[in-house]
Amino acid sequence: MAEILPLRAWRYNPLLAQEIELLIAPLFDVVSEKQRQVLYQHPFNSIHLSVPRGSAIDAAHLLEVWKKEGVLVQDSLPGIYVYYQYFRLPGNPKEFCRKGFICHIRTYDWEEKVILRHENTIPGAVNDRTELLDATEFHSSATHGMYEDTACELESFMDEAIQSPVYETEDYQGVRDVLAVIHDASAIRKFIQVLQKKTIILADGHHRYEASIAVKKKRAAANTIHTGKEGYNYHLMYLTNMHGNDLCILPTHRLVRNFPGFDEKVILERLEPYFTIRQLEEADTIPEIIAGKRWAFGLLFRDNAYKIRLKPEALREMKWPFPPEVLHLDLTVMHYFVLEKALGIPGREQRTTPYIGYDRSFSDCLQKIIKSEAQMAVITNEVTIEQIKQVCYSGYTMPQKSTYFYPKTISGFVFSSIREDEFRTPGFDPFH
Repeated sequence: MAEILPLRAWRYNPLLAQEIELLIAPLFDVVSEKQRQVLYQHPFNSIHLSVPRGSAIDAAHLLEVWKKEGVLVQDSLPGIYVYYQYFRLPGNPKEFCRKGFICHIRTYDWEEKVILRHENTIPGAVNDRTELLDATEFHSSATHGMYEDTACELESFMDEAIQSPVYETEDYQGVRDVLAVIHDASAIRKFIQVLQKKTIILADGHHRYEASIAVKKKRAAANTIHTGKEGYNYHLMYLTNMHGNDLCILPTHRLVRNFPGFDEKVILERLEPYFTIRQLEEADTIPEIIAGKRWAFGLLFRDNAYKIRLKPEALREMKWPFPPEVLHLDLTVMHYFVLEKALGIPGREQRTTPYIGYDRSFSDCLQKIIKSEAQMAVITNEVTIEQIKQVCYSGYTMPQKSTYFYPKTISGFVFSSIREDEFRTPGFDPFH
């Protein structure tokens, strides 16, 4: 099953890392334009590698300068990097802690069914990540994978390690991020052994993982002595246990922007055969009104707000060739009846259409509607872990941007090189 390895991480020079909060950045697909411009002002912030202002080649040149000048330094010993995130949720006094660890994992093709995806990707974002990885041979952030271990065999090792943190800081989300490292060979072997029995569900980072697949295939085809142990066969991943863990998933809402011929009245008329529709007096009550209700959504327009809920008999009208695990998902219902039937955007075009945007914040959606930055918002409920598992094991995927695992991991704590001379551990390597 899943093959993992410890890594000799690249990290910031200890002197620079004394102010690690100035060097971390949000992941490439969630960092806002405003955040980028602020982060770019710091010459050593990780944003310069994860979302370079110039080309991928420019990022590769900058990386070499950082290595040469000692901005980034490679750890001398291979390790498993323990990463805890402490966070709170609005209205809940509890402090949550999502526990996990960062390691190298073999890059498996989807068909091998070792690493499973749960949602579709957007081609342009995959191409961008592929170009960057191919040029830099460097992972600037870890993707997020989940495994199932009811016995929680690794938690005691992680709990012990986190008592001696390498970094501890508060990030842009208000989350407390703590990093530690395990160098003990016997403990590392335990991590390897436990994961050997596991299938991984990719929670976050589908675009970056697909980039690793693309780079692996390209380099393997060009290497006449390809062995499967080269650095390009591995990927940087943050792994969390689905059991005994504070996993939190937030909904991702849909925004309709610049849609030609947009007409609120026509949209409602097209929805009426499939949904019960109730106009709301207060738009800001939508999240509470639809919470926990199957196939229920909120619609925000400039002057009106509605709760809509699918009539159960309408499911017979769905023509998409999916199994029940996918067909009955809230998001599939929304993409089929709202985006395809009401707006007229065919399912095959929804991944690439310029008219659909995504936002996890209800308040942001409301403000964009009020400011006329969007014509309509479709407010959704969150997807559950059980639904994700069912879809993954069915062999199908959810619509793109179905989940928002919270909190997001950050870029800047741990970097990984797939360049052969940097990927290998000098001397005898007991883990290969």
